[in-house]
Amino acid sequence: MPDLREQLQQCFQGHVCLMGLGNVLYGDDGFGVRLVEALAKSEGRRAKREAPGARAGAETSLSDCGPQYVIAGTAPERFIGGAAGVACDHLIFVDAVDFGGVPGSAILLDSEQLSARYPQISTHKISLGLLAKWAEAHGTTKAWLLGVQPESLKQGAELTPAVSSTLELLLALVRDVSLEVMA
Repeated sequence: MPDLREQLQQCFQGHVCLMGLGNVLYGDDGFGVRLVEALAKSEGRRAKREAPGARAGAETSLSDCGPQYVIAGTAPERFIGGAAGVACDHLIFVDAVDFGGVPGSAILLDSEQLSARYPQISTHKISLGLLAKWAEAHGTTKAWLLGVQPESLKQGAELTPAVSSTLELLLALVRDVSLEVMA
């Protein structure tokens, strides 16, 4: 079985978009947003964010210089159109998801695994499985989920130490993989 580094190397072939999901006001639920923000900041770039009143996909035009970072928060459906289709080869949802693991453990799922595990029930308006199918509907984008097992989703809380440690490890790993693939 390939390790996470090898799996991520597959995800970073071609044009890549990392989409941070979650609500930063609810503890570990903010993991996806926080990791994507940290990745963009580490490259001296800004992550694209949802603008109040923006059209669906309005801020997701992608350039051809390294991974693109999008903060979708709790409304990922507003960004799928701009990230899918010809714009990117791989769309990686980054989110806190309950997969029954130890808090802070990470998982990488392809769209088939994602649809099987998260078909309809979701803390988002649309399930991750349906979002993956939607992203792949044009036939050119492959959807993935880079998830972390949350420990606490309490309102007003920060990331727990377990999830915060995982964020730091994944930040380094994703940066390394991105640089390896681009070299």
